[in-house]
Amino acid sequence: MFKLETPRLVLREMTEDDAPLMLAVLNDPDFLRNVGDRGVRNEEDARRYIIDGPIAAYKRQNFGMYKVELKDGKPIGLCGLVKRDGLDDVDIGFALLPDFRSQGYALEAAEAVMQFARDVVGLKRVVAIAQPANLPSVQLLEKLGMQQERKIQLPNDDEELLLMAWESDQA
Repeated sequence: MFKLETPRLVLREMTEDDAPLMLAVLNDPDFLRNVGDRGVRNEEDARRYIIDGPIAAYKRQNFGMYKVELKDGKPIGLCGLVKRDGLDDVDIGFALLPDFRSQGYALEAAEAVMQFARDVVGLKRVVAIAQPANLPSVQLLEKLGMQQERKIQLPNDDEELLLMAWESDQA
């Protein structure tokens, strides 16, 4: 099974057993405000969301959202790569539970995912979307080397989002 390790974290493919984590992340007030309501209300919904989202993505494109856990196995959130409708490029995303924010974990996980995107997947460009007012996310994306490009709207969504991108300097 796929696994990325950093000094403090392990990122691995999600399984149906990760439904409690997915339920907690998707219903966190900050996630609902900054990302949106995915309609996941119980563990069965979360299991279905994992099957249709991350697990399907691993099979389809060999990457997806990964479970982020401390080295002791404690789950703290999600980070990974998504091929999203309305975006030409692969998108990096992250969401940590409130108790684990502002400790550098999101940056550590996202740096590992970016290295994987470049070195293993071979991506020459990775994008991210964020609400312009979500400064912690925008600042983290800038630390990853992403530049603000423009405002966009995703299909079936009237919200204006900031599109940020990293591009390889190799042709």
